[in-house]
Amino acid sequence: MNLKKKLSAGILSATLGLTLIGGGTYAYFSDQEVTNNSFAAGTLDLSVDPTAIIQIDNFKPGDTMLREFSLSNAGSLKIENVFLDTNYSVIDSNSDNTDDFGKHVKVNFLWNWEQESEPVFETTLYELKEMDPDVVKRDIWDPLWEQHGGLEAEDTHDFWVEFEFVDDGEDQNEYQGDSLELEWIFNATQSSGEDI
Repeated sequence: MNLKKKLSAGILSATLGLTLIGGGTYAYFSDQEVTNNSFAAGTLDLSVDPTAIIQIDNFKPGDTMLREFSLSNAGSLKIENVFLDTNYSVIDSNSDNTDDFGKHVKVNFLWNWEQESEPVFETTLYELKEMDPDVVKRDIWDPLWEQHGGLEAEDTHDFWVEFEFVDDGEDQNEYQGDSLELEWIFNATQSSGEDI
């Protein structure tokens, strides 16, 4: 046999050997299972009803207005905390105000008018606007939710709030014809994470 034939036979034998070795790696038993998994995030969905809690005309020193509003959780997760941000603007009709009108409007938060008529927390709109949301949560929502510990999914809690134009016994004529536009922003947060 000449060298060329010997070399060709050697290459052919090597190729056949490699094919058998390579093919041999798939010769054992095997099995496979696939799992399909999913993670779906829950939701927080806080709503306030009514969206305009108070609209007052002809408000005068000494007047009080009691209003009810509800916080509802239409989401799937418990709302642990609600933080309240207060913003307002005063429209000074005669441009004669020497003081902030919000300092003369007192706000009383009550849990349930029929069961607890004493205010849980009282302050002025001016002070409420200046408060840190954490302080507002501690002073307003924590006492109100002491019995309930937050707002469960699909649950609603009723609240009462009273607004009073404080009669300070002084001349308050500068506020005649003025108006105050109040915006309350309710920010809800979830409860702590847990092993599930």
